[in-house]
Amino acid sequence: MPAAILFDLDGTLVDTRSASWPLFDETNRAFGLGMDSREDFFRAFEGNFFESLARLVPDPARAAAARAHFLALLRTRYNPEWIPGMIDVVQALSPHCVLAVISTNTIETIRRVLVDAGVATCFSHVFAGDIEPSKATSIRRFLGDPGYRTQRLCSPAYAEAATDGARLDRHDVVLVTDTIGDVREAAEAGVRAIGVSWGMHGEQQLLAAGAERVALWPQELIAWLATDLATDRPTEPAAAGMSSPAAACGCATAACGLAPSDPVLAAGTRRRDQQIQARRQRLAPSSLAPSLAPSLAPSLAPSLATALTRPSARFPATGPPQPPPRIDLEFTEALRRIAGQGP
Repeated sequence: MPAAILFDLDGTLVDTRSASWPLFDETNRAFGLGMDSREDFFRAFEGNFFESLARLVPDPARAAAARAHFLALLRTRYNPEWIPGMIDVVQALSPHCVLAVISTNTIETIRRVLVDAGVATCFSHVFAGDIEPSKATSIRRFLGDPGYRTQRLCSPAYAEAATDGARLDRHDVVLVTDTIGDVREAAEAGVRAIGVSWGMHGEQQLLAAGAERVALWPQELIAWLATDLATDRPTEPAAAGMSSPAAACGCATAACGLAPSDPVLAAGTRRRDQQIQARRQRLAPSSLAPSLAPSLAPSLAPSLATALTRPSARFPATGPPQPPPRIDLEFTEALRRIAGQGP
């Protein structure tokens, strides 16, 4: 499994075909850029988009004004739909390697899109186009700083940083993208690239540009990225830089996307099930609400116990036992007072 996966945003995680062209068309008409069709717009992404814009508008001041106009529209009015299944892909991969977004979009737009989808803290880092237009430069920066090895687990906190000072190896970093320009920038920076077929450029274009593979469906990304792409063999946790057992995942998926036979998943699932069973026993009807009306207690208490112990972001699938969240304690104590068992 790669040590780090860089996701392009537009066209890879979200559907940009129907969301970005109408906005850029406003910029095109305002500045007379001559990019008068959706196809012309998509062709601009065969290289770095900002470099394509600069070639289209030789006057640096006018090019900068057109770029600022388009980025302002993205900040305020860009609301793309997520590609179906890509949120699952992000949540599945987050516990096992460093995830980052690298995009020509603005940092404000990227934040809004990721926060609205509930996956902002599944990504350890974001590299935005309004900060650094060149993705190759951002990739080299990512490779050059050992701090970027720090992982995030769909929660605000960062995992403990690596202390050996080693940088990410470029062969252990994969860029996932929908454009041949990104594939070329990945090659320029020395990292691998895999493509997706639902974005701006087609499968054969991406393969010709140097992509190792091109996914037809989002779930293929999990299958490929959970294996060594060079050998097609499942990657051992130690080889992938994963802790054993796997780090706890804060996302809402109980299995975090691993195959049921995965030993790391199996160990984490057993621990999770033991925690859930222990909590359900503590919240069983006989101990929780014996003085409630006989017709109410059998139905209320089991439902409450199930609700409070359902695997979720509050009950990680792996990791050490977690103390009950404060809201659960307050809810339980309230019910105990109703049942006459507490103050």
